[in-house]
Amino acid sequence: MNFLAHAWLASSGSDDFLYGNLVADGVKGSDLSAWTSDVAHGIRHHRKVDAWVDQHPSVLGAKQRAPQGKRRYAGIALDIVWDHFLARDKAGRDEQQKLVTRCYDLLSARSAPNRLEAMVPYLVEHDWLRNYADFEFTCNAVAGLGRRLSGPNRLAELIPWLHRDYALLEADFQSLWPALSATLSSSGRNPVR
Repeated sequence: MNFLAHAWLASSGSDDFLYGNLVADGVKGSDLSAWTSDVAHGIRHHRKVDAWVDQHPSVLGAKQRAPQGKRRYAGIALDIVWDHFLARDKAGRDEQQKLVTRCYDLLSARSAPNRLEAMVPYLVEHDWLRNYADFEFTCNAVAGLGRRLSGPNRLAELIPWLHRDYALLEADFQSLWPALSATLSSSGRNPVR
């Protein structure tokens, strides 16, 4: 659910490509024939980025530091925390403002897949992509996502760890983001060769 990171990584592409990256978490399965080719390409790009990120040593290390019994959910929380660091580091910059406006315009003009249909208008209305710069807002978003999952809110249970591990998570992000950006640049914006 790291909308902002995927938006940055897809920002040089067409609106359809960017839209595909933004809604990919709401699309199930490998049959993307219902989507235009650029949207489908964006969905595949998002999935490749996720696969690359999930195997990065910084992410694997962060997951190992998560409390036992909750590590299965740590990756979801980390995705949102990565958006926090990105939003915080780029807050107020003109390029960030333009990208966020572009994302909101796309998400407002098009319907989101069923799994995201209810969340996307709320995301736009409450300006999540800018508000992620505030860590408390980010933690509330993590807990809110946990309420959408069945069973106990395991994501909310990770909030104390996110606070406690903040400096280490920031260092993880500072390793992850440049490596991901460099990989995309060197491979023609395709993180998996």
